[in-house]
Amino acid sequence: MNPQEAKQIFAEADLLCSAEESALAVRRVAAEITTRLAEVNPLVLAVMGGAVIFTGQLLPQLTFPLDFDYLHVTRYGDVTTGGQLAWIVEPRASVAGRVVLVVDDILDEGVTMAAIIERLRAQGASEVLSVVFADKNLGRSKPVAADFVGVHLPNRYVFGFGMDVKGAWRNLPAVYAVKGL
Repeated sequence: MNPQEAKQIFAEADLLCSAEESALAVRRVAAEITTRLAEVNPLVLAVMGGAVIFTGQLLPQLTFPLDFDYLHVTRYGDVTTGGQLAWIVEPRASVAGRVVLVVDDILDEGVTMAAIIERLRAQGASEVLSVVFADKNLGRSKPVAADFVGVHLPNRYVFGFGMDVKGAWRNLPAVYAVKGL
C-alpha cells in the first residue's frame, strides 16, 4: 500500500480504543500478570511482529524476574484473511519445564495462538499462559481463550497498537477500525 492509501484509510477510520485507554489496559494487565507470575520466573515469548508495541509497553511494568525471547508465526502476512500457519522463527530459549507467557497483539480467530500453545506444550513447557492486548468478539467460540486480555473489540478489521492494515499503521498508540469493515 502506498502512503496516500494508508493516509486515506486512517482519515476514514473509526477510533475504537484511545491511546489513554490502551495505556490503562496495559497497566491493568501488567498488574494481573504480576499477581499470577511474580514468583515463577517465567519465559515471556513475544509473537512477532504484532506484539512489538504491546510487549514494549508491558515488559517494563512487570516488576519481577523473567526471561525473554520471541517467536514468529503468522497466518496473515500482508493479507487481511488468515491462511496456512507459517513458522518463521522458533524461540531460541528452551521451554522445557518452564512456565511460558505468550504475548500477542490480538486474539482474532484463535487459530495461531492455539497452535503456538500446542507446540510449546509439546516442547515440554510446564504451563503455557497467553496475554493479548485485544480480544476480538467474533460472536462464536474460539479454539483457545487468552488468560489475560487488555481490551475487547468488536468484530471489525482493526489496526494500531501493533496491528496493521496491509502492513501499515502498527505504530499507532490507539486502535482504529477500517471504515466499513
